[in-house]
Amino acid sequence: MNTIELTKMSKIEKLQTMEAIWDSLVRENSEIESPEWHRDILAVRKMKIEKGIAKFHPIEDLRSRRSR
Repeated sequence: MNTIELTKMSKIEKLQTMEAIWDSLVRENSEIESPEWHRDILAVRKMKIEKGIAKFHPIEDLRSRRSR
């Protein structure tokens, strides 16, 4: 499947394809290793929370930003 074929698919077809791919990945017993940079970001975020300098935003604010 290529990009041109994807653009011809309806949203429902795309979602069904994504679900099929996800189901296939879930059935595989191999675990995907997170990249090192994920651990680095999480460590920084955890440190900010522990030091009380993390900033949290209400979900409503994030949703309103997304719709702009």
